[in-house]
Amino acid sequence: MANASLTRWPAGAEPEGAPVYTYNAIDVAAPPERVWAWLVRATRWPSYYDNASNIRFPTGGGPDLALGTRFTWRTFSVSVDTTVTELVPNERLAWRGKTVGGTGHHGWVIERTAGGCRVVTEETQRGVVPSLGRLFLRRGLLTQHQRWLEGLKRVAESGPPAP
Repeated sequence: MANASLTRWPAGAEPEGAPVYTYNAIDVAAPPERVWAWLVRATRWPSYYDNASNIRFPTGGGPDLALGTRFTWRTFSVSVDTTVTELVPNERLAWRGKTVGGTGHHGWVIERTAGGCRVVTEETQRGVVPSLGRLFLRRGLLTQHQRWLEGLKRVAESGPPAP
């Protein structure tokens, strides 16, 4: 790994041995609380990240993510059944996701800095599809996660989200 992982990986989701692992980071000139407000409201993602759509809460909950929240969404043209596994307000958010042919774990870490905060996002994937398509998937995830971070930076630096 080129960067030191900041995510708290559950057993079986660690980067070691995963066919796909990605790490992206960005500095944001906004406080963690503002970044968090944009990140934790999953239904807002499509407004700044066009690789997220059709976000639903099939068992209730929402609109803000909470520990144990289950949500479904489309990303990379695939439907993902997702459950929030870690949530520390303004600091950490993580979920596990399942789709046909694979599972994944996605973590977010927000660290306060003198000029605002640094946002890190990491993901691992396992299963048949990640094993067979590891190079393609890794490249796509690195590109799209950077776009997600850049969109999050743009909206967070522009101000707080509307209620």
